[in-house]
Amino acid sequence: MPRYPQAILVSCEAPWDEREQLLEDVFRRQVQLVRRDFSHLYIFGTAGEGYAVDTPRFQQIVRVFFEETRGDDVHPQVGVIGLSTANVIERIAFAYDVGFRAFQISLPAWGALNDAELLTFFTDVCGAFPDAAFLHYNLPRAKRVLEAQDYRRLIEAAPNLVATKNTGGGMARAAALVQQAGELQHFLGENNYPHGCLYGECSLLSSFGPMSPHKAWALFEAGRRRDLEAMFTLQKGFHDMMYDVLGPALAAARIDGAYDKMLVRLGGLEEMPLRLLSPYQGFTEGEYQECRRVLHEQYPDWVRQ
Repeated sequence: MPRYPQAILVSCEAPWDEREQLLEDVFRRQVQLVRRDFSHLYIFGTAGEGYAVDTPRFQQIVRVFFEETRGDDVHPQVGVIGLSTANVIERIAFAYDVGFRAFQISLPAWGALNDAELLTFFTDVCGAFPDAAFLHYNLPRAKRVLEAQDYRRLIEAAPNLVATKNTGGGMARAAALVQQAGELQHFLGENNYPHGCLYGECSLLSSFGPMSPHKAWALFEAGRRRDLEAMFTLQKGFHDMMYDVLGPALAAARIDGAYDKMLVRLGGLEEMPLRLLSPYQGFTEGEYQECRRVLHEQYPDWVRQ
């Protein structure tokens, strides 16, 4: 059995004003909106600009997020992106002292880790907080993408490594992860979650959850039932909707957070600014309005209900 429960995991984004300071009231409303539909949520992945925040912003958002995610019905995670073990442990320690016990970590990205360094990173970070749970955020930006055989070594070395985020690699990686590293709960994206469900229990990392929570839940439940027709029909729906609604925006090749803030606004939180922390570029109001027009005209059943 996986070490972490099967669930839908959704990101919360940080809204910035013109001076790149947190719009706290808007952030609180966003977390509250996500909590209406999902109980597993997190801050500071790539979409949440975890790579860009300085220490004061990190600490402020962690404190506010903790206040908004208290209760037995919610399972919050704090993401930590850093260039060294010391950087990562320092930020985890702050969030741990605030009260969090679940964290997302990615590999230090200045240089690709070799096998020995990989083991050292996980044992040092996870071992520093033995009563906490850790999810590994597996992505090419870290310069090394882990495969199922890598997780097999880590499963033994880090007993509090409980889950992964793997949205790339298609069917081959999804199958290998679920079959060969099933002790971990693998959160897969809308495009590869159906593939993982063919081979065993896995979970959904839903980029589109804030925009279309009902569609995210429909895909998740179809996967749990292994209803092949329903889950692959929904997979196609997510693909077609994404390219029709976000097509020109995707061609701009912006960093993840630009798209996720667009999706939050498309989900009804109109006060969410589209700006990102320097130096990254968000979308314009005109670009957002065009995406919104296509969504409402061509995909009205995908609009938050």
